[in-house]
Amino acid sequence: MYNKINEAIEKYDRIIIHRHSNPDGDALGSQIGLKNIIKENYPQKEVYTVGDPSKRYGFMEDCETDTIPDEYYKGALAFVLDTSAIALISDDRYKTADMIIKMDHHIFTEKYADIELIDTSFESCCGLIGMFAMQTGLKLNPLAAKSLYTGMITDSGRFRYDSTSAQTFRVASFLMEQNFNTNDIFANLYADELPSIQLRAKFVLKITKTDAPVAYIYTTLDEAKSYNADTFTISRGMVNTMGDIKGIDIWVNFTETENGVLCELRSNKYNINPIAVKYGGGGHQKASGATIKNREEAMAMLNDLIALTK
Repeated sequence: MYNKINEAIEKYDRIIIHRHSNPDGDALGSQIGLKNIIKENYPQKEVYTVGDPSKRYGFMEDCETDTIPDEYYKGALAFVLDTSAIALISDDRYKTADMIIKMDHHIFTEKYADIELIDTSFESCCGLIGMFAMQTGLKLNPLAAKSLYTGMITDSGRFRYDSTSAQTFRVASFLMEQNFNTNDIFANLYADELPSIQLRAKFVLKITKTDAPVAYIYTTLDEAKSYNADTFTISRGMVNTMGDIKGIDIWVNFTETENGVLCELRSNKYNINPIAVKYGGGGHQKASGATIKNREEAMAMLNDLIALTK
């Protein structure tokens, strides 16, 4: 499959790279990494990245996406990275490309590409793309390696989650053969401003424990607006305030937005992915997400998570 993808890259002169909306470090890292791998090995090709911006990961070099006209998709190859479901893809113009390739590490949700490389053995899409470069003999530059390494760190929880494997460290070692400074990554990822720490304290006080080994936080739209923080920070950024509580095996962060309730589901024991899929989302066995209609539906999801533990 790796060679088939490389053959497609060789065939097309214009390549446009997509990923999911509200990008995390893995979505951005895989997008930036693949772009720079292609440019390093095929400098004559036009390579563009598209999608909504990310404030949280705005420190990543080359994370600014391109503004391109619709006609650029004619005769082009489109990649969609780190995205299992169509509804999550940022910028739906990928559908008009001549060929679509999906590279993903999430549990399969639906088919939408001509070539689909899905490997859930990888802790991150960045790890998958790193292995793609290793197996095909493609050259890396320091920016590609640093971007991919950043995504591996974020999706593995600094190599802490149980998705981390020997394969993870093989790819990480390959990337670190390039000259980049890991201190730059960690300083930006984990050094917080005082207001962020104070916001986290507020969320700790909002934790509700159920009668089961399940905890949750629910943030209303008015509360979210009062925090003066972006949606990513309030939703995905705060879910793991519940992650190290003794006796809690599942935790979920519900965040109301103008477009529905964002749900970030996590577990250290149970496969919560089928529940995320039931509500139109997806992800991994122990880390998934979905967007639902209202609080009533959120409480129905919570009850399903509680039932899972029984």
